[in-house]
Amino acid sequence: MRVDWKRNLYIAWIGCFFTGASFSLVMPFIPVYIETLGAPANKIEFYAGLSISVTAFAAAIVAPIWGNLADRKGRKLMMVRAAAGMTISMGALAFVPNVEWLLVMRFLTGVLSGYIPNATAMIASQVPQERNGWALGTLATGTVAGNLIGPLMGGALAGAFGIKNVFLITGTVLLINTVLTIFFVKEEFIPVEKKNVISTKEIFSKIKNPTMLFGLFITTLILQIGITSISPILTLYIRQLGGASGNILFVSGLIVSVAGVSAFISSPLLGKLGDKIGNQNVLIGGLVFFLLCIFPMAFVKTPFQLGVLRFMMGFSTGALMPSINSLISRITPREGVSRIFSFNQMAQNFGQVLGPMIGSTVAAGFGYGGVFIGTSCFILVNIGISLLNFKGTIGKKIDFN
Repeated sequence: MRVDWKRNLYIAWIGCFFTGASFSLVMPFIPVYIETLGAPANKIEFYAGLSISVTAFAAAIVAPIWGNLADRKGRKLMMVRAAAGMTISMGALAFVPNVEWLLVMRFLTGVLSGYIPNATAMIASQVPQERNGWALGTLATGTVAGNLIGPLMGGALAGAFGIKNVFLITGTVLLINTVLTIFFVKEEFIPVEKKNVISTKEIFSKIKNPTMLFGLFITTLILQIGITSISPILTLYIRQLGGASGNILFVSGLIVSVAGVSAFISSPLLGKLGDKIGNQNVLIGGLVFFLLCIFPMAFVKTPFQLGVLRFMMGFSTGALMPSINSLISRITPREGVSRIFSFNQMAQNFGQVLGPMIGSTVAAGFGYGGVFIGTSCFILVNIGISLLNFKGTIGKKIDFN
């Protein structure tokens, strides 16, 4: 039976949307929930930041383990495992008695996560090479859309049903995701005995250009640092620009979300463009455009100017991770694609841990504008690394086979 990769793509898109939404759904009210759990008033921000970072840290640690299992047992099984595990860990947040248990369950959520990277690996292993960029770009819009709508839904649901019930709703959504994945995702995969599985060292030895691969891992790490470094100060910066505006909360939410709208639009289009002109060219172009958008943010005078630049920036971010994923899938042997993607996921998670820490530190020492300048420096370094990584291939479409 031939696998219908397009149907898998659409079901995986829904799964990535639900997963992205479930992660971002709880973000608006985590500090308020921590306060209700009895945390000291002077430590609420600390615990809120820790609850976010600990999930990414745990996911980074276990990513290679799940990647190894996916190459042995199948990507669909790992998608089901992640969806089912997060159903329990996210739903259980409604019943935690104190902030310590909340941190434990957030850590467990990170340990059990992995739906999105395994969905990416599965689609990358099934889609024809000439459609790779479009397919992975389209899949990325599911996560982007989930991350975009999650905070809006979370705030509305918390107001209507209460914070604890939002966690139960999130668990129910993830349970639906589990059922959809079990019954509608199809994968032709023959499980491999542990003694017969190709070692990770052998997988790397089969990659024709390992230097390019490690360069892509570094690009992912620095990119995530650049993207997340501004997250701790963005709302505060908008408030500073907005002065005493009465609708500052609405404006902040709009500006925070607007980059996701343009990324949603651009991801499949730029993925398709990458199939035509080379994903490395789209990646470098996206980094350059990102730099041109992020640097002026340090000098804007109004929230409107910041919003315009963030909207433009979203078009570049829509090109970046799909291009990286497409390049990784093109140079990786099919029998090891999940493991290689898991290492990239590890780099992404560590970037998500380091970025907010770096952003907060720079803001404390140099002000909010300094964070955007510092982020620009990271992106500039990333451009330099990418130019070296793709030396001799820029402006060309490469046959990686």
